[in-house]
Amino acid sequence: MGKGMRVLLGVSGGIAAYKIPYLVRGLVKAHHEVRVVLTRHAREFVTPLTLETLSGFPVLTSLFEIHGSSMPHIEEPFRADLMVIAPATANIIGKIANGIADDLLSTMVLALDAPLLVVPAMNTRMYRHPAVQANLEILRKRGVHLLEPGTGELACGEEGPGRMAEVEEILRVLENLGLLKGPLRGKKLLVTAGPTVEPVDPVRVLTNRSSGKMGYAVAAEALRQGAEVMLISGPTCLPPPEGVDFVAVETAWEMQEAAEKHFPRYDVLIMTAAVGDYRVETPAKEKMKKGEASLTLHLVENPDILKSLAGRKRPDQFLVGFAAETGSLREKACRKFTAKGVDLLVANDVTEEGAGFGSDMNRVLILDRTGKVEETGLLPKSEIARRILGRIVDEAFPP
Repeated sequence: MGKGMRVLLGVSGGIAAYKIPYLVRGLVKAHHEVRVVLTRHAREFVTPLTLETLSGFPVLTSLFEIHGSSMPHIEEPFRADLMVIAPATANIIGKIANGIADDLLSTMVLALDAPLLVVPAMNTRMYRHPAVQANLEILRKRGVHLLEPGTGELACGEEGPGRMAEVEEILRVLENLGLLKGPLRGKKLLVTAGPTVEPVDPVRVLTNRSSGKMGYAVAAEALRQGAEVMLISGPTCLPPPEGVDFVAVETAWEMQEAAEKHFPRYDVLIMTAAVGDYRVETPAKEKMKKGEASLTLHLVENPDILKSLAGRKRPDQFLVGFAAETGSLREKACRKFTAKGVDLLVANDVTEEGAGFGSDMNRVLILDRTGKVEETGLLPKSEIARRILGRIVDEAFPP
């Protein structure tokens, strides 16, 4: 199965909802990010706590609940790569066929700009009713994917069509339809992240304020989009995203050595790391003691990893650089883009309050070889990562 998609899973109020924890577990096991939406009636069959535990994310149940967003009915569908409604009762099928949006799930469907798979489940006579069949036909004509229910004994004791497809079949259909194949499936991405650390003596170091959050967000999003990812990271407090090949380094020279070693077998290199520009020429072998009125450190320049790798890049490889600047951002970013020889440059002003180093938010400029400069608003770094990868897909791997 492909990996790396952001799946929005809607659950309506049918007895088949008891199967949904197994569906969530199957999707998560395949490295998909699952956000679950429960209708009011669905909560009678499966608890939010169960699905939150399995998915790792808060379960959405109401238009008026806020989990990090004031407009989840708009933002979650916008971020989704795929939406699944299972079980889909006659009620929710009728709503989405006729454009009714009177709860969170039905509202999300109207805001969705991604593929939708509907998995019906209901009593046989309800399923065969002309109104339900007419609504299903409306969905088919709109391009909605339908997974027909199975035939067998139902919860009510009757036999016939209406039984929700088994979890294994739902996963298989998603795979066969290509709905779980991310845009970076089959591609190999190398990401650098975090600060570098240069020793002054056995106790002290020279470093910078980078937390690694941007690079780790890029690595995690690339995984969700199906890529094979290696993350080369300086020291951070972050756990590597599950599924990446992880290489820990400390100094700029160690990062350069790792990047040069692995870059030849990767399609894309994304250099988010904040590599220190200077190091102490000769670190002290013992801790330097206080006692002098002043201390002078002789610093020498570190290697320019980005520029070095740009000079070795094959025509089939794509290189993304990052620039952390202070003031005159556009002017400095344009100069750096020309000097570094990259295909894409992402620049941000680290002095902006609430963004950049250490923050979960960022505001960046994205420059490309056509001269286009895209300016994002203040966004979560996860969303910045998604936009960067979207540009890479468009420019490095056009259809």
